[in-house]
Amino acid sequence: MSLPSSLLYTPAAVREMDRIAIEEVGISGFDLMGRAGRLVWDTARELHAGATRWLVLCGAGNNAGDGYVIATLARAAGMQVTVAALSDPRGLRDDAARAWERYRQAGGSVVPFHDGLLAGADLVIDAMLGTGLLRDLEGTWLLAVEAVNAAAVPVVAVDLPSGLDGASGRVLGAAVRADTTVTFIGRKQGLYLGAGPDHAGEIVFGDLGVPPGRVSRVAPTLRLFDGDDQVRLLPRRSRTAHKGHFGHVLVVGGNRGMGGAVRLAAEAALRAGAGLVSVATRPGNVVPVVAARPELMCLDAEDAADLGGLLERATVIAVGPGLGQDAWARKLLAHLLGRRQPLVIDADALNLLAGQSQRREDRVLTPHPGEAARLLGVNTAQVQADRLHAMADLCQRYGGVVVLKGRGTLVGRSGELPYLIDAGNPGMASAGMGDVLTGLVAGIVAQHRVEELLAAAACAAFVHAKAADDAARHGERGLVASDLFGCLRPWLNPRA
Repeated sequence: MSLPSSLLYTPAAVREMDRIAIEEVGISGFDLMGRAGRLVWDTARELHAGATRWLVLCGAGNNAGDGYVIATLARAAGMQVTVAALSDPRGLRDDAARAWERYRQAGGSVVPFHDGLLAGADLVIDAMLGTGLLRDLEGTWLLAVEAVNAAAVPVVAVDLPSGLDGASGRVLGAAVRADTTVTFIGRKQGLYLGAGPDHAGEIVFGDLGVPPGRVSRVAPTLRLFDGDDQVRLLPRRSRTAHKGHFGHVLVVGGNRGMGGAVRLAAEAALRAGAGLVSVATRPGNVVPVVAARPELMCLDAEDAADLGGLLERATVIAVGPGLGQDAWARKLLAHLLGRRQPLVIDADALNLLAGQSQRREDRVLTPHPGEAARLLGVNTAQVQADRLHAMADLCQRYGGVVVLKGRGTLVGRSGELPYLIDAGNPGMASAGMGDVLTGLVAGIVAQHRVEELLAAAACAAFVHAKAADDAARHGERGLVASDLFGCLRPWLNPRA
């Protein structure tokens, strides 16, 4: 048994787990360090079996201690090992000092770092800096990281790539771009947030033999949406089911010249499994929308009054794709914000919502970073610097569920453990992708109780990202939003 692999923690939480392991379980810190070093050694040897010239970069603190353990194991196995010390090992303390002393007693030595060392290596072990880094790199540390990134040598990072913030995934001046990161005891959320995925490479995890029941009281801050969640939210349908069981989605949007957005969202809602999908849009869009997807019902709506009984029949309302920000858009949105049904709000509807203080719990907001910045009254860089904090602020200010789009999409709600979507690719930076997500959210929400709003929205984001990864299997460049439609069904039917 181990901690659920979906749970992610702050570095501070993992340090608390480390303390519990040492003080309450009785595993010595030096034993944990030995286990960590052994795991990195085993992983590196398995993944880079042909590498015989190892360059181990050791810094300060316990991360350096791990490095000296690895170097000792590699030397004992007959590898040609060079250890470059970026900090004088005579200044190490406690367990790290013991690891250095064992390495020295085994005949090991260290040299100062210079970038020429990389030319003679076929594997780099990054044991420079761990989770304790709080400020931007400078001096030799910065030069070392830049040199490692410039060299065409595989890199295995110990616990966390040096220069990466373990809580936010922010790059602190510069960060090692590792091929593999071996992390311990608890999965650090910074490996999955922000720039983390660009620097961590493949993530290998080891609990180091710490009993999960003893550290389970340490609270995670994030959870990965995974296959178990997907199966629970997208079960097989009853043989006696009919379309009335799966909700009626109303998609409102498509101002002049923007009918494609509302059509993409509506088709996505259909393909998500909603029983019925209606579109309310400008009159000029009705014929093109129905001609492109005849399963849709389409209403010309020049005014909110035109929505009539359609509003009464809708289970979920999605508003925003192609909506615009003119008087027509404003009147429609104001009318819809007063409705009792769950709302999915995207695109220009979010821009119109910005600055309004009304909270509502039965809605889903799906901003990209720029829209999130407008909703919070900050700039996009501030949102991206700490996406988890930005998502929490949005939930607090506007209520409901927030889907903060981008690499490592976050899905959260105040008072509940948020989800992170560990899928997707750069090809999704393309017009219409958000419209497809809006429709998927509305379509999946329509099939669940409002109490499942958070999980249903996370499921939609997961399916969206996974389908995009499938659609990009022949390359990311040139991927368009409608390409996802041919890839959705397997992800929407996990038990088929």
